[in-house]
Amino acid sequence: MVFSSLFFIFAFLVISYALYAAARGIRARNIILLVSSLIFYAWGGPAFVLLLCLETFVCYTSALVIERMGQKTRPALSATWVCAGFCLALLVLFKYTGFFLSIPHDLFGIPEIIPAITLPIGISFYTFQLLSYVIDVYRGEVEAQKSYTNLLLYASLFHQCIAGPIVRYADVACEIEQRSVSWSQAAQGVSRFAVGLAKKALLANGCAMIADKLLPGATTNPASLSAVSLLLGGLCYMLQIYLDFSAYSDMAIGMGLMVGFHYKENFNYPYTASSITDFWRRWHISLSTFFRDYVYIPLGGNRVKVPRHILNMLIVWGLTGFWHGASWNFILWGLYYFVWLILEKYVLRVGKQTPTISKIITRIWVLPAVYFGWLLFRFDDLSLLWTTLKGFVCANGNAFFDLTAQTQLSGNCIFLAISILACFPIVPLLAKLKDCKAAPVYYVANTVAAILPAVLLILSALALIGDSYNPFLYFRF
Repeated sequence: MVFSSLFFIFAFLVISYALYAAARGIRARNIILLVSSLIFYAWGGPAFVLLLCLETFVCYTSALVIERMGQKTRPALSATWVCAGFCLALLVLFKYTGFFLSIPHDLFGIPEIIPAITLPIGISFYTFQLLSYVIDVYRGEVEAQKSYTNLLLYASLFHQCIAGPIVRYADVACEIEQRSVSWSQAAQGVSRFAVGLAKKALLANGCAMIADKLLPGATTNPASLSAVSLLLGGLCYMLQIYLDFSAYSDMAIGMGLMVGFHYKENFNYPYTASSITDFWRRWHISLSTFFRDYVYIPLGGNRVKVPRHILNMLIVWGLTGFWHGASWNFILWGLYYFVWLILEKYVLRVGKQTPTISKIITRIWVLPAVYFGWLLFRFDDLSLLWTTLKGFVCANGNAFFDLTAQTQLSGNCIFLAISILACFPIVPLLAKLKDCKAAPVYYVANTVAAILPAVLLILSALALIGDSYNPFLYFRF
């Protein structure tokens, strides 16, 4: 079940929220949310619900033991390591066993058969959430949750369980125990959900169709793709991955608001970044924050000598790439950004004190660098990446421009313009205009804000009628 399906929107979501609204008291409402979340998760693999429950139980009991031992004590540290080791072992087992076995298989032919292990949906996300909870209990930043069902609710909330954002327990601990929803907050949640749904159904899916047509695949003859077609395909994939993932985050944040949960922003218009460093302050903020707080800072962060700082960065970005998938291209993708960030810090000297003129100059390389990064991210077969790069300069025997490129550009120019515009802060601008004191602007902005969610929901529903299964890109992580 995916957020961008008619069944989810008009059946699952309506029924679960109707039951939630009918329930009285926080305990009853939490039970409704928990049951709904477990049903939602079981939809994609019933057996893996047991894995989620088991991992949550281990973290639940570990946190209680850690708190009883006393935060930041040696026994508590040992218990934290045991719990973290268990959770990470499960993640490695399900996500990386095939990758690790493929290395000796490719080199020495052993083992002869690599077992096919089904990846539980969302395991990377809920594992990191539970790890952050246990570590925060050890650090004394939060109290251990005394109710197993409440911790399971935190880990399994269907708003964000399977594709993020990674929600810190400290951010929602109070709201698990007590929360309320006003009509204005619920309306804000519906609006945010509608914007996210439109991003996915109207824009991201369309960009995906163009990208799949114009980028090399297993059945595509690279010589049949002109340089302009390849460049356009890369652009569409760049738009797709932002619109797709930010759409999921928008919908998760919106659904949380509908029931009183306030999740932090996960994207801050990353394609407007002034540097690669700034890009990663804006892209997938919850993941960047996790690695900063639980890997980078404990390693010493930037409060160490330069060689050690470079090593810390290498570890963090190697892990960031590997977290995204058990494939060499993801590791290379992480290391690619490691190189860029080191260059910006120690060679180009990009930082907070960078003059305005220099910041304008740094923008020149951000989008091209990100564009290439997404190509590296897309192709787990690196030969296809090389084919694409050669195709950009017509080194595959391909044409520079052809009828396919002309057709796609002429037929999708308005669509592409809207998709590009959606990567910029248009919605925040509308929110500011709502508070404008000039009467015409005030009334127009408030009218648009009032009817836009309904229009987006209708258009999205029409786009989804008869549409095939279209999961979010980050489902596979």
